[in-house]
Amino acid sequence: MTLVSLVDLIAGARAGLLVSFPTDTVPALAALPEKAGLIFEAKQRSQDKPLILMAASAEDLWPYVKGSENEYQIWQEVGSRYWPGALTLVLPASDRLPKQINPSDPTTIGIRVPKSAIAQTILTHTGPLATTSANVSGQPPLQKPEEIEAQFPEVLTLEPTEFHNKISSIGTPSTVSKWTGTSWQILRQGAVKLNI
Repeated sequence: MTLVSLVDLIAGARAGLLVSFPTDTVPALAALPEKAGLIFEAKQRSQDKPLILMAASAEDLWPYVKGSENEYQIWQEVGSRYWPGALTLVLPASDRLPKQINPSDPTTIGIRVPKSAIAQTILTHTGPLATTSANVSGQPPLQKPEEIEAQFPEVLTLEPTEFHNKISSIGTPSTVSKWTGTSWQILRQGAVKLNI
């Protein structure tokens, strides 16, 4: 059985294991940024599909990106308007970013702050995690802990009793918006309608 308590899941993530927990969109597969290779392996995911760095607050994410003072101001304004929430921003990556998160293009990083109490609790204790949806690449995202456990027996999956009645997952992936240097380009229209 790999359905675990919140305490065990946090301990496992901090020890470098692959974990799964609910977010405000679809359940996540997550690992420490330097252990991101585990996610690609488990999902049979192509190396040219980058992962998202998720954190409990925007302040935890800004060190992983780099830009001009003006760009930081623009990004922070967007972050403060839509986070926590289902918006992923793809921005130029700083040197702090482990290459494993985006093997084919380590110059950019997708970042997000989820609007989910349970995800926030986990991320507060683990620090930023490399994340993606819990599914085999190309398959629809799995929604239930039991399905995730069946598909990924090696993953520590948060047991349902830990978040019963605490979850308002929408089952729709986040909107992904990329900074082009002057404006935003929508790469994937998801749960958030960007108004920039």
